Amino acid sequence: MKLATFTESQRTRVGIVVGDGIVDLSREAPELPTEMVALLEAGPEALEAARAAADGAETLALSDVKLESPVLRPPKILAVGLNYADHVAESGMETPKLPLIFNKQSTSVTGPTDPFHMPRVSTALDYEGELGVVIGRRCRHVPRDRAAEVIAGYTVVNDVSVRDWQLRTPTWTMGKSFDTHNPMGPWIATADEVGDPHALDLKTWVNGELRQSTNTKQLIFDCFELVEHLSTAFTLEPGDVIATGTSSGVGIAMKPPKLLQVGDVVKIAIDGVGEIENTVIEEPAETTQIG
Repeated sequence: MKLATFTESQRTRVGIVVGDGIVDLSREAPELPTEMVALLEAGPEALEAARAAADGAETLALSDVKLESPVLRPPKILAVGLNYADHVAESGMETPKLPLIFNKQSTSVTGPTDPFHMPRVSTALDYEGELGVVIGRRCRHVPRDRAAEVIAGYTVVNDVSVRDWQLRTPTWTMGKSFDTHNPMGPWIATADEVGDPHALDLKTWVNGELRQSTNTKQLIFDCFELVEHLSTAFTLEPGDVIATGTSSGVGIAMKPPKLLQVGDVVKIAIDGVGEIENTVIEEPAETTQIG
């Protein structure tokens, strides 16, 4: 099942993608929540009701709707640094003995086809294609062998990074959290849709040039280990997103570096999950806001 958040006729709600169409759950199952976090919070019964409602239902054409980030405002975005051996090598760093965790702010989220900003304070803009894990159940102290039970599904994430801001301090949150710097989508692909999350090809292109090509079997700490590790410290909640890390091929590590420029198009595809494609634009003047 592919759970999506979409906008049509100036209304944003949740649907299920079927082929080239999307089932509007607000029409087919009006008793269900119309916002993704609320739907996940409603539990497995709600998801099964959604699945049943979509069976044989009429669809809207995907070309007639706008796909949004599947989770518009994740409660937490938890990202992992240096989680592929080849990326560790190109970064000149030591392999972490424990997952290297940092936060991205929820305001960094944008949709699967929305543009993202070249900040007015930097031009050291980079891409990181990643598999995202979306939590489906409130949980704490989850053992690895039960982690699959709390995962709603998987999505594609671009952990956009402002490298000079990232590297000027030991903590990376500022350089990873600029507005629009977490394109995500195009939907949440549930486990039955994806199969083994640790056997997925992941590729990133910039302007059609293949920059990253890996498989999630290369993760140092896999999805289930990350759920176990994170839930040791704090409660994971429905809608939380774990960005599992990126492989080699990031722009900053190329010789010479190939950082992003305004007008560049970044496409990230993960087999069994989906793809996102976003264009770099100048940060608009209207982002200056004083309440």
